[in-house]
Amino acid sequence: MIKLLSTDALRRLALSHQGLATSSIFDEGLNGTRQAIEHLGYVQIDTISVVERAHHHILWNRVPHYEPSHLNQLVQQQHIFEYWYHAASYLPMQDYRYALPHMEMVRNGEHRYFNRGDAKLMNEILARVKDEGKIRLRDIEQKNKTNTGGWWNSSLARRSVEQLFMQGDLMISERHGMEKTFNLTERCIPNDLDLSMPTLDEYALYLLKTTLRAHGVFTWKQLIHLKTGNAIREAMRKNLNEQIEARIIRVVHHNDGETYYVNALALEQFEPVEAQVKILSPFDNLVIHRDRLSSLFKFDYRLECYVPAVKRVFGYFCLPILYGDQIVGRIDCKAHRAKKTLEVISLHLENHLFENKQLDREQFLSVLIIELHKFSAFNQCTEIDRQGAFILNTPF
Repeated sequence: MIKLLSTDALRRLALSHQGLATSSIFDEGLNGTRQAIEHLGYVQIDTISVVERAHHHILWNRVPHYEPSHLNQLVQQQHIFEYWYHAASYLPMQDYRYALPHMEMVRNGEHRYFNRGDAKLMNEILARVKDEGKIRLRDIEQKNKTNTGGWWNSSLARRSVEQLFMQGDLMISERHGMEKTFNLTERCIPNDLDLSMPTLDEYALYLLKTTLRAHGVFTWKQLIHLKTGNAIREAMRKNLNEQIEARIIRVVHHNDGETYYVNALALEQFEPVEAQVKILSPFDNLVIHRDRLSSLFKFDYRLECYVPAVKRVFGYFCLPILYGDQIVGRIDCKAHRAKKTLEVISLHLENHLFENKQLDREQFLSVLIIELHKFSAFNQCTEIDRQGAFILNTPF
């Protein structure tokens, strides 16, 4: 047991495990994209397109020369798949069997959301995919124009396809934007894939190892986040204690009274954190758990696109800004793709980090501007409009 570890050290551990401490811990391009997803355990998919969608944004920040087409390629090569983690996500194909308990729950009608498909229509959809090959939702909806029986009503079709996907009969074989193409699961997974149902103990160990690998440092509350029921929590506690006894995980008491669990090997291999800027997605793996973000980075963050306009403080889609080992502010951007212009609507800094000279404001702004140009290009924009962000008074 280590009695004390500074918050700075905990942040460095977290950033290192997230692939955000240095230029990159992953290869470039397609192989690096696969490595990043396998390391992180999941990458969340989101529909909001104010700037490039979350799944691309998260990977772009970690993988040199990342291209959005890499995800479809990896799906088609059967290295990754789409399913549910805490939300819709890309997951490593090597972890497919750990999605089976959730699929079984949906199939048994135990899920509160994904149980509204129509049995007859679901059988029709499966038969059509088996006979004709992959299918898009629009292909189903088009049949409604010539079918008067009502089975192919678009909302009913959508719910039925969604349930077939969630219970594991269909998989997403590719997507273009947010349009998904479905195919039979048996056509989308490797022939030698392990399809054995994990035991509760195996599933708990998978969750623990994923958290340890991707985050390096966590609390008990963070480990069991969204894991309901005594059985899974008891199994996770058992596995955590075993990892502590094996000295794979070390217990760290912090001066804020919190107990952290830390990758023991990482304690011996501290990496320096580069003074680089990363404009993060609101759904980035580093920031998605708000309690963790607050405890490690002292940064209170709320995504305000879900807040009424009159109650917004920082903007519709403010993006956290990572600088070195600190999250130093928020920047509200919008990509106007038709005009190829990235609009910087506002910039809000955590002024206390700069006022006490902990960080140099001018140096930060100069690095931020460089990163904004990269971010603009990533969003298929060639110009930056910063009229709303008067604080950025350094010439571009």
